[in-house]
Amino acid sequence: MDCRFGFALFCAALTCAFGQAPEMNKQEAPPTFRTRVSEVLVPVVVRDRQGRAVGDLHKEDFQVFDRRKAQVVTSFAVEKSDSAAPSQPVASAGTPPAEAAPRENAAAPGVPDHFTAYLFDDVHASSEDLVQARDAALRHWDKSLGPADRAAIFTTSGRTTLDFTGDRAKLGDALQRLRPQSIARGGSHDCPDVSYYQADALLNRNDSQALQIAVADAVTCSGVTAQQALGMVRGAAQRALAAGDHESRMALDSLWNVVRHVSSMPGQRSIILISPGFLLLLEHRIYETEILDEALHASIIVNTLNARGLSTISPGGAALKAGFDTDSAQAEEDILVDMADGTGGAYFHNKNDLAGGFERLAARPEYVYVLGFSPQNLKLDGGFHPLKVTLKARPDLTLRARHGYYAPKHLAAAEENAKGEIAAAF
Repeated sequence: MDCRFGFALFCAALTCAFGQAPEMNKQEAPPTFRTRVSEVLVPVVVRDRQGRAVGDLHKEDFQVFDRRKAQVVTSFAVEKSDSAAPSQPVASAGTPPAEAAPRENAAAPGVPDHFTAYLFDDVHASSEDLVQARDAALRHWDKSLGPADRAAIFTTSGRTTLDFTGDRAKLGDALQRLRPQSIARGGSHDCPDVSYYQADALLNRNDSQALQIAVADAVTCSGVTAQQALGMVRGAAQRALAAGDHESRMALDSLWNVVRHVSSMPGQRSIILISPGFLLLLEHRIYETEILDEALHASIIVNTLNARGLSTISPGGAALKAGFDTDSAQAEEDILVDMADGTGGAYFHNKNDLAGGFERLAARPEYVYVLGFSPQNLKLDGGFHPLKVTLKARPDLTLRARHGYYAPKHLAAAEENAKGEIAAAF
């Protein structure tokens, strides 16, 4: 069964794990079901030269390009956080648009109104990474978890789960259970030791350098000839490719389920993904786009924190091997960049102050513009569409926006869309 449709089981497991329904306030508004059309949503965060958020822009101020072709912006909204209070100065002169008005029916003091899910990638993170992230999260909660804040802990392996609570002791106990959980791979290393990135280069991209590195490793670790090493390399690459694919899909499934779960919360909702990153092959990219769209439709911001902290990739070993390690680390970061920029969030990386990173990521951007357009003559080929967003006649401002999306390989029928919406609501 596809884990994306196991949300009911996921919620049932939460209740069983803790013996009672988790503390949360569900939205009281009646559910609404929509039939999604081929609309692409593009979140944009705009700042001035002092780094202050700009909240007074209008639809006419933006231009969106899909594969360098100008698009007609058909929908426009401004999401405003509590931190952008009317008493605070707006970065640009003018009055914020109507869409940016303060949220109605704001919760009374002490009533849970801020829900942040912390998704720890225990499948890809090392023990050292998890310990540093755990300690930083504890310091962050001691300093910043207020009466109206609720935090939840999830892991990509599913081994550690704590639903939304304001109890610091429960949060701390859950964090103490964090351990590396490499689901597909054991503790031993293959000979040769082929990474997921290297296996993809070998088997899917026919990379001669990847083959050269693996053969040299096989000769060194086993003492066989280069000709004999070829069979060992292929076998190790196939195992690494299968293992890496399984772990990447598991991480995406977990992120999908957390997005669905957080979407049922009231007030402001966000997710912080704590991970060293993980490789997404081409066949994963459409799934990634679906998760981004799900988060955008639910107004959920996904922030990302690189659990490695300051980059310390060692140049040891052969030059080619070191180059592959560097390329692999960069490719694994793509998911963290995509999720942050694709939902209007922020990406904290290459710094060891993880507690400061949590503080920064837990603060929702004051203003997030969400632009929507319907691609014309969209080919259902799974191809990548790079996006570019510009501002008209505002060189004094900078923006961060979604980098692109992957076209679907088919359009779901109306009945299939309706079933998906009903399942999500339940």
